[in-house]
Amino acid sequence: MKTRDLSDLLLLAAIWGASFLFMRLGAGEFGPVALSAVRVTGAALFLLPVLGLHGQLHVLRGHAGHLAIAGLLTSGLPFLCFSYAALSITAGLSSIFNATTPLFGALIAWWWLKDQPTRWRAAGLAIGFAGVLWLAWDKASFKPGAASTGWAVVACLAATLCYGLSASYIKRFLSGVPSLAVATGTQLSAALFLAVPAVLWWPAEMPSPKAWGATIALALLCTGVAYILFFRLISRVGPANAIAVTFLIPAFAVLWGWLFLDEGVTLAMIIGSVVILLGTALATGLLPRPRKTVVPATPVSPTSR
Repeated sequence: MKTRDLSDLLLLAAIWGASFLFMRLGAGEFGPVALSAVRVTGAALFLLPVLGLHGQLHVLRGHAGHLAIAGLLTSGLPFLCFSYAALSITAGLSSIFNATTPLFGALIAWWWLKDQPTRWRAAGLAIGFAGVLWLAWDKASFKPGAASTGWAVVACLAATLCYGLSASYIKRFLSGVPSLAVATGTQLSAALFLAVPAVLWWPAEMPSPKAWGATIALALLCTGVAYILFFRLISRVGPANAIAVTFLIPAFAVLWGWLFLDEGVTLAMIIGSVVILLGTALATGLLPRPRKTVVPATPVSPTSR
């Protein structure tokens, strides 16, 4: 990976890691519904002009139905779930559960798209979900009268399940659609989905400038800019390498939570994170690395790589 691509990867991980910090800062005053609605609406307003500059606005009309469903799965429901979780668990812990997204993606692709995993990948699924159980068992609590960390953990896992579903859904129904159009269409449809609930659950008191700042950062930086950066990275290094950002997000989320929210890190979080990331590396095929084979030299066309 070139230095420029590695820099983009680290920047993207830092931005997406910060999203869990911003949700912690905004969820208490906005509430999960209003926070998520402002986030996707701001992202849609940011991405629509960019899509127009690329001359792809017409793509939204041609795939409106599938983009609407994808918007629910990629943004509307997951953002709502993570915003709810931000009310009672740390940014670092939410980000660790977010790292299970490739596990759910691989599991659903196995079930839905009949993408049969190898033995290594099947082992990775088992190891990764064992890490989830370890971490959830340590952190989840459903005791009445206290912060419902148990339901927060359930919300995080529901969000990553939605992400996993969206990967297979987009692969099946939106393959070939420009990535920028998918990003814009999903944010726009999520904004429409959350518009009425946001009006009904809008906070009685106007959120503070601090909460507004965090929410605007979520919309423009962590969603709008991050999507453009992510798809640019995919175009240069491919999806298999771009997914490595999953491994870096928890580190940045824990760092931002420690620096700005005085959040601590427990041994259980470290162990659970390592086990989940190991399982993810196996389940996505990043480990073990395939052996290089020596093949006879053959003529290669100018477009081959």
